[in-house]
Amino acid sequence: MNTPSHPPSSAPGPGAGPDSGVRQVVEESLGYQLRVLLASLRQQADNEFEASGGLTSAQWIPLIKLLSGEASSVVELSRICHLDGGATTRMLDRLEAKGLLRRVRSSVDRRVVNLELTPEGIAAARRILPVLRQVQDIHLRDFTPGEWALFKSFLKRAIANGRAHAQAGAQGNDQP
Repeated sequence: MNTPSHPPSSAPGPGAGPDSGVRQVVEESLGYQLRVLLASLRQQADNEFEASGGLTSAQWIPLIKLLSGEASSVVELSRICHLDGGATTRMLDRLEAKGLLRRVRSSVDRRVVNLELTPEGIAAARRILPVLRQVQDIHLRDFTPGEWALFKSFLKRAIANGRAHAQAGAQGNDQP
């Protein structure tokens, strides 16, 4: 079943400025709504972490990625966190100064720098998930379990659709 690419929207009300229709379309868009939600989640999480250890989202996200095994090297972490080399280095410098991780040059390939959480880093990373659950629960307070399951299924489907489209486009570009 194909659905329209844009849900119907109402025209701007009387007395609205010349660009209010554009603003309304933007504010009702999926991307804008997701960005606002993500910003709210991060801000509330950052507030909680600031009160209990001074971690920011730029620091707790990499700790979670390392603890979960999603990344083990500087290059992997940079790619997963969508950071350039300079931003990754600054973030790692801060985490290393806090004693939460250490950089270890690979004995197999000296160009590779692996990352290891210290015992303090492991403990800090393990404290992150309960805070994230608490912040999530605040945002989903009035959702029923069924609504939450449906919401997650919609998000997963949208992500899968985007990935499939990107993959099809990439494969199409490889053809002569």
